[in-house]
Amino acid sequence: MALYLALAALASVFMGGGLVMMKSRSGHLPVASGWKILRSLAAWLRDPMWLGGLAVQSLGFGIYVVALSQAQVSMVAVMMQGGTAMFVLFAVVILGERADGREWAGIGAILLGMILLAASLSNSDAEGALNIHALEILSIALIAIALAPMATERMRETGAAAAILSGVAFGLGSLFTKGMTDEFLARPEASLVVRIAANPYVYLLVTANIAGMVLLQNSFHFSRGIIAMPLSSALSNVVPILGGIVAFGERLPSAPVAGAMRVGAFALTIVASAMLAGAHASPPS
Repeated sequence: MALYLALAALASVFMGGGLVMMKSRSGHLPVASGWKILRSLAAWLRDPMWLGGLAVQSLGFGIYVVALSQAQVSMVAVMMQGGTAMFVLFAVVILGERADGREWAGIGAILLGMILLAASLSNSDAEGALNIHALEILSIALIAIALAPMATERMRETGAAAAILSGVAFGLGSLFTKGMTDEFLARPEASLVVRIAANPYVYLLVTANIAGMVLLQNSFHFSRGIIAMPLSSALSNVVPILGGIVAFGERLPSAPVAGAMRVGAFALTIVASAMLAGAHASPPS
């Protein structure tokens, strides 16, 4: 378990670095929306830096899938929050975005949450079978809730609505990825091509992650990365934790101390992401 969570942490570094590369081009690339969406996406793909960031992201995602094949989805989600810390650090050092005390406190809380999570690991950790009906209802409800901010002009103009929707899309992508790996491992007798082509979660996770990436890049166009990324990340973390309980039957460790540390890790991650998301919309003076 520790090995796969370490892989998740490594994946978060690659994914955070890739996002910094993509954010660095946000002021030079068009917003992908409306009838010009395909033209905008083509412009993104022609940009070497943005395309390189996408490649780094893809490498991180590949490592993430390996980690998710053997670790609980909610635990991997917490480890992936290290990518938020890395993004904020890179945004400050490389992109010149400024961080205040609140933002650095949020980064520290995320790292502490990762330490608590590692300390709570147990060989008895287990999850139940996927409840497909529960996952369907949860997915529909979360999408409906996430679409609500799009009706608010201010949240659209500041990029907050796109960041929120991207976080939900990425979170659902994590749940679909877990469903994909479970379905893939459950059919060892089938050929590789059949196991991939007949797996419905492959198409769901691809759709969710593409939507999340487009929405996050749009959010980068309107807001500081140090704000947009944590806001998206906070929701992409909450969704797998909720989904792990609702759809995959995940349970807390039976040992009181380990259970308390696990709850503390989840809470710290969510609170820390909220702290970063609630930071000033413009660089602190």
